Amino acid sequence: MVITQRRKLGRSGLEVSPISFGGNVFGWTIDENTSFEILDNFIAAGGNFIDTADVYSKWVPGNQGGESETILGKWLKQRGHRDQVVIATKVGSDMGVKGKGLSHKHIQQGIEDSLQRLQTDYIDLYQSHIDDESTPIEETLETYASLIRQGKVRAIGASNYSGSRLLQALEISRQHSYPRYESLQPRYNLYDRDGYEQDLQQISQEHEIGVISYSSIASGFLSGKYRSEKDLSISARGNAIKKYLNPRGFAILEAIYRVAKTYNSTPTQVSLAWLIANPTITAPIVSATNLDQLNDIIKAVNLHLDQDAISLLNQASS
Repeated sequence: MVITQRRKLGRSGLEVSPISFGGNVFGWTIDENTSFEILDNFIAAGGNFIDTADVYSKWVPGNQGGESETILGKWLKQRGHRDQVVIATKVGSDMGVKGKGLSHKHIQQGIEDSLQRLQTDYIDLYQSHIDDESTPIEETLETYASLIRQGKVRAIGASNYSGSRLLQALEISRQHSYPRYESLQPRYNLYDRDGYEQDLQQISQEHEIGVISYSSIASGFLSGKYRSEKDLSISARGNAIKKYLNPRGFAILEAIYRVAKTYNSTPTQVSLAWLIANPTITAPIVSATNLDQLNDIIKAVNLHLDQDAISLLNQASS
């Protein structure tokens, strides 16, 4: 099963596979060797889009942030795949003593740290991880403009932005001829639909912004392996899944199982295929901690759901 398709990411000129590998697992739920194995197989299968962040995986006891980028950088250095992959990382989350936010000073420090860890001289997609209302948008965009001029960044994106703030940023880019956010990274899956569909979906469509949704299988809930609270102990993400264990969550799972049976596929493939079929979604971000999970994910790219299947899933999750 090979991914041959490429999709345009906004107006950035970047072309990405219809699935992005989520690097939040590097240095958290998988070690360096397993990370290398999964990255090798993702590229061999035709994937080219890898998403990470400076803060991954600071939440793990003993970590300080930067672990994911460091592992990815070692892999890039050893494999020499730099021109074959689109690397997306983020700045703005709380890095402890190094601070947080989207000020000129913090972004300048953040980009140098990320480039060093990634062992590269440029980042394809540099994203504002969390909106920073304490810093003028002009200051943030002007800093990004400088990084693009220097060749350190190819395009910029926004993550976790509200519709109103995204529109504000787009207007400031237009007024001052700054680079604009070419991508948006919202939480979006069959369970978590409101945040994106309320206004971000329409804004993305109208402004030709690429969308790379995260939490694409709801921290693993939509894979179907969590049916009760006792199942939560099998994963490091158990606590994040608890909120999905309710009548609506189980109704969504039932619909997913029905579609999976029809297509002789898996719940994970169906959940991702639903996202990939949405014309406003460029590439859902999804992680894997072993090769079986990775193969499951890759098969989703070639699972084309018909309108009946999509309607069934929409109704169950509306």
